[in-house]
Amino acid sequence: MPEVTTPAHKAGDFFVDYEEKVFPDVKAEPGEKALVTFHTVAFEGSIGLVNLLQATRLIRKGFDTSVLLYGPGVTLGIQRGFPKIGDESFPGHQAMNNQLIKIMEEGAKVYACRFALQALYGHGEPSLIPGITPINPLDVLDIVLMHRRDGSFILDTWTM
Repeated sequence: MPEVTTPAHKAGDFFVDYEEKVFPDVKAEPGEKALVTFHTVAFEGSIGLVNLLQATRLIRKGFDTSVLLYGPGVTLGIQRGFPKIGDESFPGHQAMNNQLIKIMEEGAKVYACRFALQALYGHGEPSLIPGITPINPLDVLDIVLMHRRDGSFILDTWTM
């Protein structure tokens, strides 16, 4: 019978070369903008959190960054917690809320569609994380068109 002679992995070991970077570290040119849109339900997959992390990277690369929450995406911007708002009932429960707060603190603008907030998910504007700007549903397309016209980088996030 073959014998395994490789030592077992232990804390602190590396599985991959995490330092090698294949592509140049792209930074924004002065005045460049980015828009990250979310049409995804909070906690229905990793894409909401992953692209909030991408938005954070865009800010740190120098892009004037905006985030659009529309359709089910507004669920990312709703205050949550249990038993009280702000309480983390399980590890990671506040991850998306915390990331939205962080990106706003770092200069991003975050917008949430009022139609989706009320008509689809039964929340009012006081349910939003402080700092998120509620917008008219007619503004959803216009913010995308404005960013397109400005030549912005646009990252669309959709899940079904």
